[in-house]
Amino acid sequence: MSKHSGFSLVELSIVLVILGLLTGGILAGQSLIRAAELRSVSADSNRYRAAVYAFRDKYFALPGDMPNAVKFWGAQAGGTTDGYDSTCAALTTPATGTATCNGNGDGSIGSAISNTTIWCQRNFERFRLWQHLANAGLVEGTYSGVYDPASTSMTYPCRAAIIRQNVPASRISNAGFNIIEWMEPLSTTNMYNWILFGAHAFNGTSQLELFGSALKAEEAWNMDTKLDDGMPYTGTTRSGSSGTSCVTAAAADATYALNATTVACSLLSKL
Repeated sequence: MSKHSGFSLVELSIVLVILGLLTGGILAGQSLIRAAELRSVSADSNRYRAAVYAFRDKYFALPGDMPNAVKFWGAQAGGTTDGYDSTCAALTTPATGTATCNGNGDGSIGSAISNTTIWCQRNFERFRLWQHLANAGLVEGTYSGVYDPASTSMTYPCRAAIIRQNVPASRISNAGFNIIEWMEPLSTTNMYNWILFGAHAFNGTSQLELFGSALKAEEAWNMDTKLDDGMPYTGTTRSGSSGTSCVTAAAADATYALNATTVACSLLSKL
């Protein structure tokens, strides 16, 4: 008569305990990785703010908006050699070496004005900013200084941010940073320069500015609390998203939708 063998209850219990420990370790590891990613976003935002201030102290102008950049780093082929010129603003060929374009020196980095001509004449400053900072040795990396030419056919042209090409990446996948002039949330008149953190947003298949969702509401609240006041529409750090999965309402007294579980937020930090 053959004898059948199998796992004893003790052995099965040990296997289940091991599986439980492995599962718990994986989940805990994922939480630690995410926490590290979120800390890096706050650190990078502060680092880029410090780089802009250091640039301004050294060159007496904001990067990207600097009206005499070509005197320091040379003029990009096809652009102007002195002053502001719309032909330089319209370039879509990546810069070679440090060759660059001047900004218009008006104190704004790009423009939030919804006018096709003005978008293309001013928004190049958003991308020259990173090139100017890199030329000055204040940030790491190499940046093209130009927007995606495919974006010129969109409603709001000349604002395509391409992570790792014309703007820096973050440790959070498919998300990055840019510095822009934008309307204060809930306002159509108050304009400021902001550090923008978010993922790619799209108009059809064309990439737009980085207003796409990169954070859960609780994560955005946590970062806002550490950097500012924890409120999405007050203080120096604010929500770049208005959807109900990010904020409770489009009002000054709104709060972050802390019970939401979807990734629905981007962040703005005032320079």
